Amino acid sequence: MTAGAAAPPDRATCTDAALIQLSLAESERFATVFDRHAAEIYRYLAGRLGPDVADDVTAETFLTAFRKRAQYDLDRADARPWLYGIATRLISDHRRTERRRARALARAPVAGPPEPFEDATAERLTAERMIRALAGALGTLSAADRDLLLLVAWTDLTYGDIGQALGIATGTVASRLHRIRKKILRNSPASSRAPT
Repeated sequence: MTAGAAAPPDRATCTDAALIQLSLAESERFATVFDRHAAEIYRYLAGRLGPDVADDVTAETFLTAFRKRAQYDLDRADARPWLYGIATRLISDHRRTERRRARALARAPVAGPPEPFEDATAERLTAERMIRALAGALGTLSAADRDLLLLVAWTDLTYGDIGQALGIATGTVASRLHRIRKKILRNSPASSRAPT
């Protein structure tokens, strides 16, 4: 290194925004953004679309991000909300797969009654019934409401981050989530059995 030349930034301490900015001149810098967040984005997509489709959509998410990196808001140090937003929009291309998967899960047969004195079996049976009920409830939500609810449930993003990912205000995230919860509770089998 010549005297007076700046040392290259340390990949481990650079923010996502700094890496994205550096990637405009040195495209290989974007690989660190991928390395940091690909597994997390994949888990989200696998939960939404299944593992077979998640690989392709994860790759498509980062390809889209790479192509649009010049438009990234460099005031945002963490790229995860931006990446989740791209992934969520790409999910819309795969909505039919997601709906079929949720319907199939809701129709899946539940295992027979648990063996006597088998707590683990009883817990598994209860969990399977709850999964079917949840899948059915998700199927009643609009695509936008399902996106919001699953970002809240499956990520560690703040409401502000989720708002950024979906292009809505933070207050809108909170109010829509409240409305979604009320709708799910109103339509749940337990609420229909409750005394009036």
